[in-house]
Amino acid sequence: MGLTDDVYAQLLQLRTELRRFERWSTEQAQSAGLTPMQHQLLLAVRGHADRRGPTIGEVAEYLLLQHHSAGELTTRAESAGLVRRVRDSSDHRLIRLVLTDVGRDRLEALTSMHLEELQRLTIAPELP
Repeated sequence: MGLTDDVYAQLLQLRTELRRFERWSTEQAQSAGLTPMQHQLLLAVRGHADRRGPTIGEVAEYLLLQHHSAGELTTRAESAGLVRRVRDSSDHRLIRLVLTDVGRDRLEALTSMHLEELQRLTIAPELP
């Protein structure tokens, strides 16, 4: 069974919209004074299920990075005042990442803009 021309056209449209959204997202992050990877880092910290914050290894998994690359990204974000490293209260071997007030504010502003853009594109998740 061959795929129809319509299927290919729909896939092309989807991939084009994804690229447009990615470009738009990059521009928004840069306008907020962040690199796109810093924006992704902030989202990984805030979106992590454990409220104590993710470890560098977990961030590396979210961002599809090598552990050392996630560590370098975190160091730069920490120097920029966006995140802090904190020792885990129950396992002192672990270092977790938490957002600073600056990081939280920038992420909140970017997230609001992203949700609006996703709704405009009609691919947004339902808002509560």
